[in-house]
Amino acid sequence: MSDINYSSLIELAVDLTSSLTSSDRFDRLLSTIRQTIACDAVVLLELQGEQLKPLAQQGLTADCLGRRFDVEAHPRFAAICSSRAPIRFPVDSPLPDPYDGMLLAHDGDLPVHACMGLPLLADDQIIGVLTLDSMTPKVFDEIPQRTLDIISLMSSATLKTAILLQQLEHRSLHSQLVVEELTLEALTKDGGELIGSSPVMDKLKRDIDLVAPSDFSVLIEGETGVGKELVARTIHRRSNRLHGPLVYVNCAAIPENLIESELFGHVKGAFTGADRSRAGKFSIANQGTIFLDEIGELPLAAQSKLLRVLQNKEIQPLGQDNTETVNTRVLAATNRQLKVEVEEGRFRADLYHRLSVYPIHIPPLRERGGDITLLSGYFCESARRKLGLRQLTLESRAIQRLQAYDWPGNVRELEHVISRAALIARGSSDSSIVRIKESQLGYLPELPGITQVQTSAEGKLRTEYQADSDLGLRDATDAFQRQLLLDTLHQEDGNWAAAARKLQVDRANLSRLAKRLGVLVNKSIVVNKNIVINKNIGVKEKPD
Repeated sequence: MSDINYSSLIELAVDLTSSLTSSDRFDRLLSTIRQTIACDAVVLLELQGEQLKPLAQQGLTADCLGRRFDVEAHPRFAAICSSRAPIRFPVDSPLPDPYDGMLLAHDGDLPVHACMGLPLLADDQIIGVLTLDSMTPKVFDEIPQRTLDIISLMSSATLKTAILLQQLEHRSLHSQLVVEELTLEALTKDGGELIGSSPVMDKLKRDIDLVAPSDFSVLIEGETGVGKELVARTIHRRSNRLHGPLVYVNCAAIPENLIESELFGHVKGAFTGADRSRAGKFSIANQGTIFLDEIGELPLAAQSKLLRVLQNKEIQPLGQDNTETVNTRVLAATNRQLKVEVEEGRFRADLYHRLSVYPIHIPPLRERGGDITLLSGYFCESARRKLGLRQLTLESRAIQRLQAYDWPGNVRELEHVISRAALIARGSSDSSIVRIKESQLGYLPELPGITQVQTSAEGKLRTEYQADSDLGLRDATDAFQRQLLLDTLHQEDGNWAAAARKLQVDRANLSRLAKRLGVLVNKSIVVNKNIVINKNIGVKEKPD
């Protein structure tokens, strides 16, 4: 038997380093072995626990690949696995052959034939087996040991490469699934929905729907607490990068000397304390979205580095000579007026224009009209779940007080006020239905309004309305009209026509006045055994 063909060996080595699938590598390996050693069948098997799983074969029936061989149940396999050197079984070996009846070159039980097995080792641990069978007895006896050693090494390397690639693919898939799951959880957690139906919120939603599917950079501007992170999550969720990562970076929370490492990463030894290489946020967000919150706090030195990423899609980790390409969408947010920052030299003009390809402004809560009522209901339901209450509602006077406040802390402040009031209301209520009262809203200023006073004149009781002393003329007039309208609607059981007749005004004019004052009547019909009509009269929104 001649030694192994070096041209075949070189071709096999090239195959191992090329971008082939594991199946292709196995087939090339077995073909190279058959070119070197004349045999009728060759099989590559991977050791998985106590079983050998065929990965590739030539010369056996196709069903071989579907079999799993228990090592202890097959003495020849057990002998190969317990050896550290190739085993040539004698032609008269009494050990049964695991491939009996599967050799394509012979039908029925295998007669006397040549059989050889090579244990495949990696890090001195057996990872698989290579078996060769030939219908020509003793054909393997004269094969040089050096040829067998080379075949064993190449087979082990091929199998080890396949196992490592399989592990990497599995880890990569698992990591991707984890990223998708965590991203989905972040996108759908409490506060994951834009609540509001005011005109300014409708415009905001249209802007998001327009820009989300693109890859444009977006600058999100708005006061503290308006929900800039929520808008960023919404844009990512509606983009083509939904299944990629959404990486959050608070630029104001990173020390200036660590910003470059945090964003772009570093290699081991790049600076004192860099005991290992570390990927930056842009690398982690590759194929996804990076959200740079408080971008206005970024130092000028770091701004120039960020500008290069936006222009060239390239990053350069600290201590590394070459650059890396990233495909990351940038969303930035700030509560500053970046135009003013640019004019005063605290923010780069070129970076500002790169970031604000499509600027989005989030309106403050005080400009969102009736959204305060909707958000209050949303936060009440959230608090109800957290506190384990059966029901949590707001008294109408409490809603009016919420609507009268200007909310400098915006939506975040409203959420905290509702949560705190819900906790106080639960502690002072014995009912399963907890109602938040005006007095439980904490530090909010008292709501100006009208007080009902019963007076007696000429032997008759009369209801008079007295305005709070600090009310201006318009506020006192609005409060009086609102209270009088509510009382009349209650007296007329929510009948608008009857209320208009009693107040001696046109029905259409009354409807317009009620809309401006935020007075509405909710009607619900419940069909059970009887038909029940429920009416709820109250204030919907802060009046204009």
